Amino acid sequence: MASRKASLFFVFSLLVLGGALFGAEDRGNIEVTIRFFDRRIYYLREAPIYVEVTIANRGPGTWRFKMADERAFTIDFDARTVSNRAVEAAAPLIRKRSTLQQIFFREVLVESGESFSFTEDLRDYVGFSQPGSYVVRARLYPGLYRNGNGGPGEEGAAAFMESNRLALNLRPPSIPGPGGIPLEMDTETNAVLVRERLPPDEVVAWTLTARQRSQWERFFLYLDLESLLTRDGARGRQWLAESEEGRQRMLARYREELRSAVADGDIAVIPSDFRIERTSYGETEATVVVLERFQGLSGTFIERKRYTYTLRRRDGVWIITDYVVLNLGTE
Repeated sequence: MASRKASLFFVFSLLVLGGALFGAEDRGNIEVTIRFFDRRIYYLREAPIYVEVTIANRGPGTWRFKMADERAFTIDFDARTVSNRAVEAAAPLIRKRSTLQQIFFREVLVESGESFSFTEDLRDYVGFSQPGSYVVRARLYPGLYRNGNGGPGEEGAAAFMESNRLALNLRPPSIPGPGGIPLEMDTETNAVLVRERLPPDEVVAWTLTARQRSQWERFFLYLDLESLLTRDGARGRQWLAESEEGRQRMLARYREELRSAVADGDIAVIPSDFRIERTSYGETEATVVVLERFQGLSGTFIERKRYTYTLRRRDGVWIITDYVVLNLGTE
């Protein structure tokens, strides 16, 4: 691997000389595929659009490529309208690639029968300006991206490899509902979900029932993700240091972590049944105590936990901002 202190010119020169590493024979055994990391209803200017890129080696030998620390020099996305009109690249991407800079990278080896995956935000690469339907493809540059890259199948560092196509539908920006309450879309019914002015115990019951049915948009409807995310001290400090765009990324990432049970598993775990024991509330704050039962992994026992949910009323709507859990043992 070239020294990380190498200049941009040196790195590109080395890649041209080393182009044989990415010959057509190897390339024919490599499959680049993309999928939405978490398919949902996407809006024109809101949450990130995360796409998972997977590079699979179907050949008999080891395949290698260069993964830039700044991934915009390894991967690119081509988005087109249904009339095949290319969408312009995102402005930050253009600035990034047009600036003379050092490109640091590591060499990734993909063994036979194995794959390598990573996730990127499509909005970092494509400057969507209109709602509508789009077709998206990824381009992998094994020898790093540079101005004047050639097309698929060409030899050397100028080559890129194309992925499958994804259909993307971007809706117009969501419209705030009464009192500024945001409108959500139910991915199962395609109907508008609106935060209603329910009492605190019904809000908690709605959330738990949605989780039991794996209705994620309903589950998230009454959760204050910002408050839940910043419960953690390290994340709270990071939140304060982030820009508004960075905070939106944190929220989107936290939402995905909840769905995959990576973060705050206690609130995202599925209860087999629950019973609201006590509700108390004042003008702006409330607590709801719930006894929840969970099926054990072996199916031979039941775990019992008592959850105390904290809610806050905003614009007349109660939302869940915090919770604590007390383990009560098994039965």
